[in-house]
Amino acid sequence: MESQCKEEPVLHIVVVGFHHKKGCQVEFSYPPIIPGAGHDSNTLPEEWKYLPFLALPDGAHNHQEDTVYFHLPPLDGQQKCVYGVSCYRQMEAKALKVREADITRETVQKSVCVLSQLPLFGLIQAKLQLITHAYFEEKDFSQISILKELYDHMNRSLSCTALEGSQICLGLSARELILHYKHKVLILFKLILLEKKILFYVTPVKRLVETLMTVLSLFPGIIEHGLADSSHYQPRRSISEDFSSPEIISADEESLSMYDVSDQPDQSKPCNTTLDTHYLQPHAGSLLDSECEWETLEPHVMDEMEGKVDVAHSNMFDTDSGLPITVQPQSATGQGMLTSGLVSGLQEDQYGLPLAIFTKGYLCMPYMALQQHHLLSDISVRGFVAGATNILFRQQRHLSDAIVDVDEARIQIHDPELRKMLYLSTADLRFADYLVKHVTENKEDVFLDGTGWEGGDEWIRAQFGLYIHSLLSSALQQDHERLLADYGTAFTSAWKITHNYRVWISNKHLAMASITPGHPFQGQYSVADVKIRLSHSMQNSERGKKIGNAVMLTSRSVVQTGKAVGQSVGGALTVAKSAMSSWFSMLAQPTAAVSASPQSAD
Repeated sequence: MESQCKEEPVLHIVVVGFHHKKGCQVEFSYPPIIPGAGHDSNTLPEEWKYLPFLALPDGAHNHQEDTVYFHLPPLDGQQKCVYGVSCYRQMEAKALKVREADITRETVQKSVCVLSQLPLFGLIQAKLQLITHAYFEEKDFSQISILKELYDHMNRSLSCTALEGSQICLGLSARELILHYKHKVLILFKLILLEKKILFYVTPVKRLVETLMTVLSLFPGIIEHGLADSSHYQPRRSISEDFSSPEIISADEESLSMYDVSDQPDQSKPCNTTLDTHYLQPHAGSLLDSECEWETLEPHVMDEMEGKVDVAHSNMFDTDSGLPITVQPQSATGQGMLTSGLVSGLQEDQYGLPLAIFTKGYLCMPYMALQQHHLLSDISVRGFVAGATNILFRQQRHLSDAIVDVDEARIQIHDPELRKMLYLSTADLRFADYLVKHVTENKEDVFLDGTGWEGGDEWIRAQFGLYIHSLLSSALQQDHERLLADYGTAFTSAWKITHNYRVWISNKHLAMASITPGHPFQGQYSVADVKIRLSHSMQNSERGKKIGNAVMLTSRSVVQTGKAVGQSVGGALTVAKSAMSSWFSMLAQPTAAVSASPQSAD
C-alpha cells in the first residue's frame, strides 16, 4: 500500500467517441496511453483493447447520459487492477460551435474516462460528472485544457487514505439495496461467498454498476483492498472472433422460461439441468417442467437444511426484543493496520479480511461489454461477478450459475443443488428480517433518511461485517459443525471447499479470538420464526403469491356480498378476516399433499 500511496492515483484521462465508420475508439488520452504517442492516438495496448467498448456502453444512444464503472487488466510489469469510471453524454451535432469533417451523424456521442489505481468509484464519478458537463458545454471538443486540469486536480486531491473512510462507498446505498431486495440480499451475499458465476442484468449502466458494487460493499474490505486481482484475464486476439462465436444467439429467444430463485425443485419429478458442453444454445423447456417451489414450510426441509438448534444457546436470541449483538468487531490496534497476506497477496486486517474471493481467476466486472462475451465460457475463468446490459448475456443462462434481474429483484438459478445451498436457515431469516424492519421503519422520514446510524448504510454494512466475522469464528471452533448449522449445512459444506475459505483457514488470525462464535441470531425455534418463514414464503414463492392474491379476492367478494344483502361493512370485514385466517391456517399445516407433490399445490 505504501508504494501505491507514493504513485499518482490517476493514470490517464481518456475521451472515447463513436466514429460513423470506425465505431468506438479512443480520441484523446492524457498522458498518452502509449508512451511516446500523441494525445490523439487511438492505439491501445493489447490488454486494454476493450476499453472503448467499456467506456461507451451498448445501447448508449438510448440515453442522454450514463455512468459506467469497469475494470481493466494490468499492463505488463503491473500487478494491480485498473479501475475505470466513465461519464457518457450525447448532444446534437448542430449545436457544436466547431464541427469537424468526420462528424456526419445528427448526434455526437462521447465518454470522458478516468483510469485510476484506486477504487474510489463514487468519489471520482462525482468529480468527473461535473467536468464532463463542462466539456460538452464548450461545444468544441478540441478544447482539452479542462481535461488536463482534471488530471492534475485529481492527482492532488485523491490519495489512498480515502480508502479507509466512508468516501469509498459514496453513491452506494445499502438502504436502497435492502428495500429493493429485502431478504434476497443475503442470498446474493452467500452466492459470492460460494464463488459462483453471477450475472447482474439491467439498463441503464449506472443502476447496474451501483447495484453490483453496493452488494460488494457489504463484504468488509472487498472494495478497498480485495479487487486488486479481479481483472486478470486474457483478451482474444481479434475482436471479430467475439461476433463469430456460436454462443451469440438471436434476441427472439428472450421469451424462453427462466428459473427463479423462489422456486424449489419438485422431489417427485427431478429437474434435468444437464447440458452438453459443446451445445451452447439455451434449452427450451416449459415452465411447468422446470419451475418448482423452493420457499416452502415443509418441516423436513427445515430439519434437513438447517440442522437441529442447540437448546443451550436459546438465550442468545431474545424472541421478544429481537435485539442481537450488533457491534462490528474492532481491532485492538485499529482498523488501519494492514499487512500483506502470505497466500492471498491482498492487504489484510488482523481478522484476515478481505477474503480472497476475487483472486486466481474469479473476476469482478461491474460492466461487461459484448466483446468480452467469451469470458463467460473461458476455461481460465473459474467464476465471476459481472454486470451486463445486452440481452444476449441474459439469454446465455447456462453460462452463469445465477442471473440477477435488477429491475424485478429476482435471482434466477437453474441448478437445484445450488438452490439447496442457498436455503435461508431460521437464523438467517431472523437476520434478514431484522435488517428489513430497521430499514423500513425509518423509510418515511424525508429529513433524516439515511443519515442516522441504526438502519443507515454504515449500520447495514456493520451487520454484514458481524455476520462474516461470526461465520469465520464459528469455523475455527472444535464444535464447528454444530455452530455452522445455523448458517445452513449445505451452504457451509460448499463454502469450505471454496478458494477464499482455504486461503483464510491456512493462516492464523489471532484477533479472531475476540470474536464470539455462532450465528448472531441463533436460538430456539419459536412461533415468531413460523411467522417470519410464512411471510418469507408468501412474498417470494409462486404458490405464496397465488394464495395471497386469492385471499385478497376473497376479502373483496365478502365485502361486496355483505353490502348486497344489507350486512354492515364491519360485519363483512369480520367475515373477511375469518376467511383470511382459514387460508393462513391451511397454508401453515404441513399436509402430506404439500410434501408429496408441490406442483399439485400450485
